[in-house]
Amino acid sequence: MDFFSKEIPSFGVAGNFTGHLEQAGEARDFTNIKTAEANAPKALFPTYLPGGEVSKNAQVSTGDDGALADSNSVTPEFLHLFPFSSDKIIFPKNEEKLQIEPECAILCDLVWNGDEIVKVIPKTFAASNDCSIRKEGAKKISMKKNWGPSSKGLSENQIEITGPETDGHSFTKDGILNNYRIASFLVRDGIVNDYGEDSAVRDYSYVYEKLLLWIKDKLNNQKDEGPAENIHLYLIESGKPTQVMVSIGATRYTDFGEHNFLADGDRAVVVLYPEAKYSHSQISEMVRTKDYSDSEVSVLDQVIVL
Repeated sequence: MDFFSKEIPSFGVAGNFTGHLEQAGEARDFTNIKTAEANAPKALFPTYLPGGEVSKNAQVSTGDDGALADSNSVTPEFLHLFPFSSDKIIFPKNEEKLQIEPECAILCDLVWNGDEIVKVIPKTFAASNDCSIRKEGAKKISMKKNWGPSSKGLSENQIEITGPETDGHSFTKDGILNNYRIASFLVRDGIVNDYGEDSAVRDYSYVYEKLLLWIKDKLNNQKDEGPAENIHLYLIESGKPTQVMVSIGATRYTDFGEHNFLADGDRAVVVLYPEAKYSHSQISEMVRTKDYSDSEVSVLDQVIVL
């Protein structure tokens, strides 16, 4: 299976890079969410769940009415809309502030024991744009994430997670991802602008085994409180899927990224690249020329369309 299979649920990690939520104006949403450590991620939010019927009028409401839900389902109806594209973001109607969220996404196997997930095993990774609406009034994180087709981004170039581990995964500091960095750009009028801070994957607040344990706990036990949702019920309703995709957190923005929102015709680009092979300036030039021939680099290049 791959990232673009409609059988795979997708989730995002909120608050896994110190300072990002503050820049996004979302830190106050998590005031009442208690975490084990000060730098711990705040919540695991859903962006897509397979299954369920979707009406032609399905949409997400960001106002006080909350999310549109199927009366016969615990999963909000809009989460059944498949949101991923590798080449475009369709701007949401009646919205103004849209930002790239540059992330590393991992495709994971899930091992179930009855109704409990007992193991999360990363298999591949790729560049992700967990694109988000900046708007007051959304009760849940997911309500700013999936507004229909082409509202999120994933690179078609998945890279196998490899390393010396033999316990079922190589998602460790000795594995391939410890050598990767996340860069992001907004290309406007032919000018390549740095959008997110160029950041090492190893610099996530929670990463590797600590992150996997946190993800497993949230998939099993996260409560429906504040901006978070009981995603375990969603997974049960989806038939206990054996794989999930998780975008593990957005990097901090540059000053340009923090203050410039997406517009028609922009290109939103996220790149995961090996730091031993490329410099940031080389990656910027790669984006300018669209020379994406290196299979060791996972690139997501999306045009913004109204």
